[in-house]
This record gives sequence, structure tokens and C-alpha cells, in this order.
Amino acid sequence: MISRRVAPLCLLVWLAGLAGCGGGPSTSTTPPPSSGTGHLAYVSIPSGNFITGFRIDGGGNFTSIVGSPFPAGDSPGAMLIHPSGQFLYVANRIEDTVSLFKIDTNVGSLTEVLPRAPTGVTPNAMTMSSGGNLLFVLNQLSGSISVYSVNSGSGALTEVTGSPFATAPEAVGFALTPLGDFLYVVDSNLASVFAYSVSSTGVLQAAGVPIPVGLGAFAIAVDPAERFVYVANTAADTLSIFSLDSTSGALTEVTGSPFATGDGPISIAVSTAGQYVYIADQGTNDITGYSIDPTTGFPTVITGSPFSLNSPVVLVTDPNGNFIYALTQRSVFVNEFSLDSSTGVLTVGPESPSVITVPVALAVGK
Repeated sequence: MISRRVAPLCLLVWLAGLAGCGGGPSTSTTPPPSSGTGHLAYVSIPSGNFITGFRIDGGGNFTSIVGSPFPAGDSPGAMLIHPSGQFLYVANRIEDTVSLFKIDTNVGSLTEVLPRAPTGVTPNAMTMSSGGNLLFVLNQLSGSISVYSVNSGSGALTEVTGSPFATAPEAVGFALTPLGDFLYVVDSNLASVFAYSVSSTGVLQAAGVPIPVGLGAFAIAVDPAERFVYVANTAADTLSIFSLDSTSGALTEVTGSPFATGDGPISIAVSTAGQYVYIADQGTNDITGYSIDPTTGFPTVITGSPFSLNSPVVLVTDPNGNFIYALTQRSVFVNEFSLDSSTGVLTVGPESPSVITVPVALAVGK
């Protein structure tokens, strides 16, 4: 029988049961802007089994969505918004399902569409093809990946032939290349990355041998231009960087890798143009920013980095490239930093309204 023990670390950070605290929100109380302004964001709250939603305007100000919070499944965790902006998918870790919510694009409210799609045991991470036609769910305790085709009109999920596909036991995170040809899975216990090719129908096939990384390898991200793959090694306090062959999917560690980070690197955010990488250093209470050489992949610490933030655990890039959003281990707010595209420097911005208890995952729409 597979144990229901929750691993101490997992992608998007499973923090249910931790108490939260933080300063008061610095947000506008005016009505939300029209649907054409800014974008929508949602956070999952496993301790209360609900989703809280916000609209973020062009200046980075948060406004709560009418009707929020919205009821969800048992222990909602990882989330993502469909590229069309019409659907939100939420992984429910305890009941082993994925919820589909329809998004009212005018106001941002959510309506769940039942029944929920079954997954493997303890779905802890999700990713989606850039066209929105395939959804991938990493099942931590069953060591598998569930793959679903997505109906573009309704958002409904249909599991593809052969799914779920076996992967590393206790895998904690994964990342899909922007073109959707390769999927990389990181396993902390084995300190390795496992590569898979992805067919047009979502069938996975192992591609090469596991690639060694640092101790406690935890978070993984792919450069938007498919040049590099980044792995945060939480126990080793390092960042591994690999050049990516977009034809074969092969990874080659760049010269000088792994590179030193702060203590306990636990999440990675890559800027939309790929020139900057940000690492959440939970142990040193900061975010380290690097500029990336587009040819060699060599990282250079950004001037003014690291940027202070108490116990950061999740970083998410604004789809427009203007902000970095962060969740922390102890705060009941979404933290925001404006991103200077010419220097990579982060500047503290507004916080979201309180979500009452600690959120564990964040999804931001276009």
C-alpha cells in the first residue's frame, strides 16, 4: 500500500498546516478595471480547500475578485491557467484528482465543472503545452505522470492512451520545453533529472539516461527560448545549468556549473525573454537574481541582488514580463516585485489582500 506521507519538499511547496502572518496589504479598494486591463491570478489554500482570486492591473495593484474565495477539492495545490484564459486547473493532492474551473473572463469568478478527473497518487505538479492541448500531472507518491488531452471548447480532460506513464519514485517537479517536445522530471532522492520525449498525442518515452544534478534537486525550469535548463539543488545550495539541444533533448552541463546560490534554493523563475533567472533562497530569506549569457549560459549576479524576502518558497513570472510574484512560508499575501527589463533589478511592489491562511501555489493569467 502506498503511504500517504507528504514529502517535506515538493514543487509549488506543500505547506498546509503552517501558520501564516504578514503586514497589511497595500492595495487599492477601487472597483476592478475592465477585462482588457491587467490579468487574473489565483492562489490555492489547502487548509481551507478553496481558491482565492485577484485581478492585477497594469500598475501591479491587486483587487479581490467578486465571489472569492471559491470552493475547491480536498487539499488543492498546483494550479495553471489555460492559454485561452478560459479555464483553471487545480490538482487536489488528498483526493487524487484535477478540478476544472471555467473562468468568467469579465470578472474572474470561477465555476467548477464536475466530475473531477482522476490522477495518480498525490498529484503535486502540473504543466501544459503552449497550445493548451495537453495537460501533464506529476503524481509524487505513485511515481507516474498522467497526461490528458484538452478539449479546446469545454476544457474537458481525456486521459491519453498509455497514461499514466511511469517515472522516478518520489519525483518532486518537472518542466516542459516551450515547443512541447521534451519533458524533464527532477528527483530529489536520486539527485537526477529524467528526460522524456513527448509525441503529438502526449505519449511519453524515456530519452537517454538520468542526468546527475546536486543534492536535494528540487525545482526545474526551462528557458523560454529552449537554450537552457535550470535545476535548483536545495540541499547543496547550488544551481545546475544545462544547455539544451532542442532537436534531441540532450542536456549538457555548462562550464562552471553548478553555481553557488543562497541557502535552500527552492523555486526558480525565468524572465519572459529568458535573460534573467531568479532563485528563491528559503534559508537566507532572499531572492537571488542572475543575468544569463545567451551563448554560454554563464550566470552573473544582478546588481543589488539578493533581494530580501522572508522565507520565499514559490516564484512566478508575470506573463507580460513586468513583475515577479512570490509566496512565502509564513505570509498570507502574494508578494510582488517590479522587474526592470534593462537591468533585472527587482523593486518591492504592492501586496495582495490577505488570503486568511498560507497559500501554497499561484497561477497568473496573460
